[in-house]
Amino acid sequence: MIGLGTLINTVAIIVGGLIGNFTGKLFKEDQQHAITKACGISVLFIAIAGAMQGMMAIDGKNLVSGKSMLVVLCIVLGTIVGELIGIENGFESFGEWLKQKTGNSGDKEFVNAFVTASLTVCIGAMAIVGAIQDGIMGDYSTLAVKSVLDFIVVAVMTSSLGKGSAFSAIPIFLFEGSVTLLAKLISPIMTEMAIAYLSLIGSILIFCVGVNLVWGKTVRVANMLPGLIFAVVAVYIPGGIF
Repeated sequence: MIGLGTLINTVAIIVGGLIGNFTGKLFKEDQQHAITKACGISVLFIAIAGAMQGMMAIDGKNLVSGKSMLVVLCIVLGTIVGELIGIENGFESFGEWLKQKTGNSGDKEFVNAFVTASLTVCIGAMAIVGAIQDGIMGDYSTLAVKSVLDFIVVAVMTSSLGKGSAFSAIPIFLFEGSVTLLAKLISPIMTEMAIAYLSLIGSILIFCVGVNLVWGKTVRVANMLPGLIFAVVAVYIPGGIF
């Protein structure tokens, strides 16, 4: 069944949110704060591992780094485009709308929880690659694995940040569902190198999500999302400058 992977991922996030909402009530405010910091630190190290995998390589007996220009250009250009478009404001406006429509107007952390969790589950190569596999071959295995990870992440985030995290099921349904429907058009573009570049930039954006969890909102991560598009475009720039 085409699209089954998206449905599994969406349901996993909803269930994780419900469990997290229940367990979150068992913790005091300072304990929830500590869980948020722990979640942020975990996200930071997961992101660091992904970024280092993309930037570091073994050359003989030496460990060498590369793709610095790729990172700088994708992040900077992506941020410029994102700031001009106002992606972060769009996310927050949608979060505010959800907050009012779902009867959570008294939850001060709803929008932050929604945006943070949405970025965490949507950014990354697994969402795109898994959706393409699902759309072309009906293979939902990658999204099934991602669903387990998202279930854990959203459960923890909901218990610490609040029920807004559970509503990240909406953007993941729309995003993965769209990629699944457009899979045949996207698949020729997503070469092995494109996926590698996408994973690298995605890891850096996830690192920024971790920064916000640990130190408060200091980075407008949503406005950096166009950097993922630049990462794919970079593959097709002649000259091998990256």
